[in-house]
Amino acid sequence: MSPKKAKKKESGASSNVFTMFEQSQIQEFKEAFTIMDQNRDGFIDKNDLRDTFAAVGRLNVGNDELDDMLKEAPGAINFTVFLSMFGEKLKGTDPEETILNAFKMFDPEGTGFLKGDEIKYYLMSQADKFSEAEVNQMFTNFPLDVSGNLDYKNLCYVITHGEDKEQE
Repeated sequence: MSPKKAKKKESGASSNVFTMFEQSQIQEFKEAFTIMDQNRDGFIDKNDLRDTFAAVGRLNVGNDELDDMLKEAPGAINFTVFLSMFGEKLKGTDPEETILNAFKMFDPEGTGFLKGDEIKYYLMSQADKFSEAEVNQMFTNFPLDVSGNLDYKNLCYVITHGEDKEQE
């Protein structure tokens, strides 16, 4: 199916996706889409993904990994499909207040910070246990401060809004 035919088919199926986000969020997604659409044809394809990975320093992305990513979409990835995919991913995210309250259980003083070694222990030993690699990945994405603490308020904000508060 040509990308133009796919565009017509998918845009009607997900037209209400724009009501899922605030206008500022839609603009941010549009900027991200434009950055990823390296060849500026209005669609994200395998070459666009490869170029996007290269732009962030990941040069050896395999075809299988790219194909798996593309298979997550119902067809050609235009902006409406891109937005729908993010909507689906974010739909399962708890509200910010719920996530904050979960962290506050470990922060009786209400400082907004948790000791990195303690949060690592809890994540690896309770409920849906994280592996050490998963915890390390979290600390790579959300580094501890110089005192070894995790700013969980910022982490919750990023989980629910997709960006650091300081960057706004």
